[in-house]
Formats: sequence, structure tokens, C-alpha cells
Amino acid sequence: MNLRGIKKDIEYVLGAFIEDCSIFAAINPKASHDQISDLVDEGVDLYNELKDRVNAKPEADAKEHYLQIRKDLLEKTDALYTKLSDIVKAANDAPAEKPAKKAPAKKKAPAKKEEAAPAEEAPAAE
Repeated sequence: MNLRGIKKDIEYVLGAFIEDCSIFAAINPKASHDQISDLVDEGVDLYNELKDRVNAKPEADAKEHYLQIRKDLLEKTDALYTKLSDIVKAANDAPAEKPAKKAPAKKKAPAKKEEAAPAEEAPAAE
């Protein structure tokens, strides 16, 4: 276990979470974009918090400090995925929007042919 590995884990796990949120929002038109945006913000806040904790010098036992960070990463990311799952379920349970029914198009009567008026003759050029 080294510091670089922990930083990569934080980046990978939370990056994957944010990507999952973005993909869901992009492919599901019934998704609540406000809720997804709030969830992404929570993921970014967690990322920043964990990065700050990793970069801070541990006061006592370094090994215990980094183990706690890994544990928090997994628990808090799991909680974020649970929230995302609830949003997905809500979007799938929402009734599909039915397109508005259009009134049947009225058939137009064929236009009557009018007799063309005789064209006026243009004066001849001299």
C-alpha cells in the first residue's frame, strides 16, 4: 500500500462513478438532470475531501490513516451508487410521455383550374 496507489484508487473509483452518472443522464430522457447534477457534485466533493485527506500528513499511525481513507472511499462511493440506483429506478418507473395526438389531416379539395387570362403582348422592340 503506497500513497500513489491510494490516489489512483480515488481517481479511478470516483471517475467511474461520475462517468456512470453522465452516461445515464445522456441516454435516458426521463432522467432528472437536477438530481444527477447534485449527485455528480457530491462525487466531486468526496473526491476533493479524500484527496485533501491523503495529502495531509497523518498525525499518528500512517497505515491506519490510509486504511481509513480507503474504507471511507468504498463506503461513501457505495452510498452514492445507491442514490444513483434510486434515481434510475424512479426514471424507469415514471410513465412514458405519450406524444400528443394529432388531429387527422383534413383532405383538401382539389384546386379548380381557372382559365388563364390571355397574356398581354409586350411591345416590340424597335
